[in-house]
Amino acid sequence: MSLRIQFELSERDLKHFKKIASSAKQLAKDAGEEEIIEAAEGLLQEVEDAKTPDFIHDRLMQLKYMIEMLQDEGWGLGGADRDRVLSALAYFCDPEDLIPDSTPGFGFLDDAIMVELMVRELKHEIEAYADFCNYRSREEKRTGKSGMARADWLDGKRKELHSRMRRRRKSERGGGGVRFKLL
Repeated sequence: MSLRIQFELSERDLKHFKKIASSAKQLAKDAGEEEIIEAAEGLLQEVEDAKTPDFIHDRLMQLKYMIEMLQDEGWGLGGADRDRVLSALAYFCDPEDLIPDSTPGFGFLDDAIMVELMVRELKHEIEAYADFCNYRSREEKRTGKSGMARADWLDGKRKELHSRMRRRRKSERGGGGVRFKLL
């Protein structure tokens, strides 16, 4: 038997999380990319070791995807797009949590909420990367080519998806809808 529980974050709640993310980003400003990624990977390991509830575990595992997005040389995320993802992950460089991670059952709840907000903010980056991974997998199966032999067809698709990601992000900003602006 499963139970679905929903809660809504008010504007005040969102401002609170934005403030926390902003201060974490300031603390991590001097941190290098490796340190930011290492902190996020450390949290993932803690989550695995702690046997967290599924609703927390599932959200935190989305960090793995963001890390892969940064480390995937074929994807080649760079510049401001890379900085957006790193800024989101910077929250996990701060060892101080709203809820201490050692709190049984719910210690990672604040982290899960932050990941959920990040995923929404990075929606276009995540969608584009997922499409790229699917395309790469299909083309490798279709052509039997991998590694450097695939560079030509991957480069074109990567450029197309990076461009789409930026267009969607830009058009969404002009849409007038209410969004949580984390980055």
